[in-house]
Formats: sequence, structure tokens, C-alpha cells
Amino acid sequence: MAKTAYDVKTIVLRKNLENDDVMEIIEQKKTTPFKSLLSRPKKEEVHIHSLKLNYECILMVSGKYIADYFRKSTHTISVDSNVREVIFGDGVFPIRSKSGLTKAFVGKRGKNKIDLKLEEHVFVEEEDELAFDLHGRDIKFPFKINSKTIENYPKRLLTKNELNVKKPELTYAAAISKLQSQLKKPLETDVRNINDEFVLREISEVYVPIFEARLIGPKKKVGIIRIDAVRKKIL
Repeated sequence: MAKTAYDVKTIVLRKNLENDDVMEIIEQKKTTPFKSLLSRPKKEEVHIHSLKLNYECILMVSGKYIADYFRKSTHTISVDSNVREVIFGDGVFPIRSKSGLTKAFVGKRGKNKIDLKLEEHVFVEEEDELAFDLHGRDIKFPFKINSKTIENYPKRLLTKNELNVKKPELTYAAAISKLQSQLKKPLETDVRNINDEFVLREISEVYVPIFEARLIGPKKKVGIIRIDAVRKKIL
């Protein structure tokens, strides 16, 4: 199905860092990308070449899987020692034969067991939500989404920063397929009359503001520092 065929919710998380805050963090950590086991350059040997704010997408899909089917099953019941068979509907079910050891242990007065071979009508309802990072890896979504944490005009903001927006690499169809696979557990053997349905609840593109600093160190080596502007965290 074409990408545009899906109804997709767009969310942009609000940044909690300004450029000055970011520059301060980078100044403190700018030698980190160039350190080794034996050495670390001095701060004055590393300079900030550029700093930009990207909006990187986390793709989220949620849905529900509903199914009902019939499966063969055996239910064991206990009956008195003087019962030899049970009549259930049109079926006649004899007692389970006892081994010599069981007879010796429980004696003649021990309960008899009867195996009823029946069919069960099973109903399944599973719901879940999956989140995928920019490169399509399954992740645990680390952010809170509410009126205080999101931008009021997300599409306008993304359009304004179009060159710095990183769209998801995973297609909607692939994300939905992964959710379906997770929700639809393998069925037992001996099942019949399966009625199942997958209901897509929501697709969301959640854009996270990420500051990315390009650094130049000794011998013109290049280093990158990435900072999550929501959680104020170096990635």
C-alpha cells in the first residue's frame, strides 16, 4: 500500500535546551570523541566546526489482534471408584486404566479418572504498541507525550526546518507487519474455523530534537557529539 494511504499523526517534541546550553555541554565534553586508552587531547586542541539541530523520527504503531477459533482439548475429571464410565451428550467415556503401581498405592477406593475429549471455543484479544528508531530498530519509547511536552504546530515547525528533518527509514507497511507478527502468536495444532482480524489503531511519527556538533581535533580528525534536546542527554 502506498505511504500516503495511511492516516499518520505527526508529533514534535519540545526541546528543553537552547544553543547556549548546548555549547556549554559541548565545551565540557568536546575531547571525549578523541580520547583513547593512552591519551586525551587538550580542550584547546579541539574546536567546534558546526552545530545544527535535527529533528529525528521515531515511528510508532499501535493496534489490536482479535481472533476466535475451535481447538481440540482433553479435560480430565475425577469420579468415584465405583464409576466405570460417564455419558456426556451422545458420548460414552470410560475410565482411564490404572497402572499396577497406582492400584497398589491408592487401593480400590482411589478416585477414577476420565478423559473427556472435547472442543474449546477460544477467544483471543491482544493489544500492543511498537516504537522504531530512525533506522528501523525496535526500541522502548523513552519520552512522555502530553500538552506540555509537544509543539503546538508540528507540521509548520518541520516545514520550517525541512533540511534538518530525518524521516523514518522503515516503511509504514513494514512497521505494521512487525506489530502484526508480535500480536499474532502461533496457534496450537488441531484448530479449525479461525476468524481473525488485525485492527490498526494509530501510526505516529514522533520527531525528537537532536543537536549535532561536528568537532575537529588533532591531525584534523573529525568527531561528533549528539545531544538529545528533550532529555538534555548526550547520546
